[in-house]
Amino acid sequence: MSIPRSIYAFSILALIAVITVSSIPQSVYAAGAISEGFAVGEALPEWIGWAIVVGLGMVFAVIITVEVKIEEKYLGVSQTSEMFNTAGRTIKTGLTAAAIVSAWTWAATLLQSSTVAYQYGISGPFWYAAGASIQVLLFGILAIELKRKAPNAHTFLEIIRARYGNGSHKIFLVFALMTNMIVTAMLLLGGSAVVNGLTGMDISLAAFLIPIGVMIYTLVGGLKATFVADYMHTIIIFVVILTFVAAVYVNTDITGGIEGMYEKLVQAAEIRPVEGNAAGAFLTMASAGGLMFGIINIVGNFGTVFVDQAYWQRAIAAQPGSTVKGFLLGGLCWFAIPFTLATTMGLTAVALDVDITMQQAQMGLVVPAAATALMGEIGAIMVLTMLFMAVTSAGSAELIAVSSLVTYDLYRTYKNPKASGKQLVKVSRATIVAFGLGMGGLAVVLLSMGLSLGFVYLAMGILIGSAVIPIALTILWSKTNKVAATAGAVIGLFCSTTVWVITASGAGGFVESGGVIDLASLGNNYAMLFANITAILSGGIIAIIGSLAAGKTFDWNDLKTKITLVEVSAADQAAAAEDEETLKRAFKFSLKGGGIMTLILIIAWPLPLIASGYVFEMGSYAVWVGISIVWVGIASAIIIFLPIIEARKGIAKVFSGNSTKGA
Repeated sequence: MSIPRSIYAFSILALIAVITVSSIPQSVYAAGAISEGFAVGEALPEWIGWAIVVGLGMVFAVIITVEVKIEEKYLGVSQTSEMFNTAGRTIKTGLTAAAIVSAWTWAATLLQSSTVAYQYGISGPFWYAAGASIQVLLFGILAIELKRKAPNAHTFLEIIRARYGNGSHKIFLVFALMTNMIVTAMLLLGGSAVVNGLTGMDISLAAFLIPIGVMIYTLVGGLKATFVADYMHTIIIFVVILTFVAAVYVNTDITGGIEGMYEKLVQAAEIRPVEGNAAGAFLTMASAGGLMFGIINIVGNFGTVFVDQAYWQRAIAAQPGSTVKGFLLGGLCWFAIPFTLATTMGLTAVALDVDITMQQAQMGLVVPAAATALMGEIGAIMVLTMLFMAVTSAGSAELIAVSSLVTYDLYRTYKNPKASGKQLVKVSRATIVAFGLGMGGLAVVLLSMGLSLGFVYLAMGILIGSAVIPIALTILWSKTNKVAATAGAVIGLFCSTTVWVITASGAGGFVESGGVIDLASLGNNYAMLFANITAILSGGIIAIIGSLAAGKTFDWNDLKTKITLVEVSAADQAAAAEDEETLKRAFKFSLKGGGIMTLILIIAWPLPLIASGYVFEMGSYAVWVGISIVWVGIASAIIIFLPIIEARKGIAKVFSGNSTKGA
């Protein structure tokens, strides 16, 4: 899709959002009752929570199930084990990008990004977006290498087993499943907290009910169903964000538009200056807290991409020629979601001085509070709907990821190596049901422990970060040694947790805990920062030094012989025949594209603003807001329209009414 078309499509979407917001009566906005603050559990009646969690979940389950059946009837798609777990390896660029955006849009993307905006000002949204998009951009390098070296893989752990054997395979399987549990926990912690905060619906009940609809369509259609659901959910998320943008910057009665927001944020800094920010301002990138969060964010999110089977699964499902483009496009489009939403709604919460405690902010209630203040019940419903879309789409990615790990890395590897395709599908579906029901139980346990979304988000890198570099080296470096890689992951975890506890205890004077180790001291920024950095560096150093000392070289051709398909399709044969030179060019493109964008987002863009201590004036703030709006608009147009353009032949075939069954 050309840029002019993208901008044209954006203008249409933006116009729809503006008209929608402008048509809402001012009495509805007044229902936000800004002066009264945000009352938890009182913004919406409880039945709306049930309607969205249960009703909307069932609606999407029916829609996706029907879509899967239409594909089977008119496009000749058969539900083999390969199709169920890899989507036939036929996904094109647009749908790959949409799936990446959806899988990476967690509850935290919508909630935690605005929390750090509320805490640190404009640096929070930037560091959330930049610190979590570069992983997807760089993962494109691993994705194309997987296509080149292990075209038959169903999971990244199959590659580890082929290189290192069963012992290392089992250890990394623990890291992979731990990653899925952490991500799932964050999804449900954030989702259930907001459902409870907005409607008063029992938080434990919400945690159990949210995954039900996801289970249904994932059971029916497997990975391809999650891709289609991802696409539909992402459209809704983008439309809601565009509507909020219009509500804040176009319908100016409450915020005063860009100029009014600027004045309110300047006044807010005078009343509540931000400790560690230049001049105590909200409108500056020179923020000690924001920068510290950025580093933690970068390290932690490498773990939840590189160690999460959900992203490897998207690489496996994509066509070889679409893999790198899909990941680069997905990463850039995803950037717009937390950057624009948090810059808009997180700062609106500051500007309007919404009445929430910092504990409520850590639970993810900044966006609901701002939306309720802006638009009353309509705003709250929109937040709830957007959040439900994010939780269920990312949850479906985790469901099918765990299903693949259990099916191929437990059942097929250790229980039944000669399993048929039908047996593998049966195991996959049983796992989806078991994990889907267990997801709610996990969230309830964490809630009972007093853990919030913010705490788990910052701690994830400590627990899984040590496995990042060993896993990356497994597919990138032929000299990677199995003992060194495995030791790096395990010893790195020990080092990171040790540093975490020691720092939290007050050693070094960074944390004033009086020697008491509790959730408060463990959640301190310095304790999180040092432990996260220790995790990723120690794992990498041990893996690299140990591998150099061993000096053995692995033959990549072994991956093609040791990892086998169950059922071979035409798409698999086509992928295997993909020209090596074409894949090499894609690899070089991924290095350049991912590397350049990483340097821009992490160094070229933020560091001059940080080093200068610059505090935004009215003009520069308007430019910053303008960048966020244009970015989300173009991203919306690409994600919405590119998959349709690429699928136009299949859509035409369905509308022709010619069934392939019986042909």
